[in-house]
Amino acid sequence: MRMCRVLGSITSTVKLPCFLGLKLMVVEPVDETGKATGKSFIAVDRAQAGEGDRVLVMSEGTGVRQLFGVPKTADLPIRSVIVGIVDQVDAPPVV
Repeated sequence: MRMCRVLGSITSTVKLPCFLGLKLMVVEPVDETGKATGKSFIAVDRAQAGEGDRVLVMSEGTGVRQLFGVPKTADLPIRSVIVGIVDQVDAPPVV
């Protein structure tokens, strides 16, 4: 799991059926101070996040399948899911 900031949303009128009703967001990894630490990517939003929110993103196949209630053997073309909104970080900056 990693902390990211939501940069914006994606609108797609034509998509696979498994994406119907899901909100897609553009996120970028950030450190505990909010500084960007990597390239942006797309994540499915399950936490009702908004632009500018710091969020927790899960990018692990088994966990993602569990969130969507799909068996391990099923194909699910979702790599990253927003699973929480960060209210506060109480950790000293890593040097």
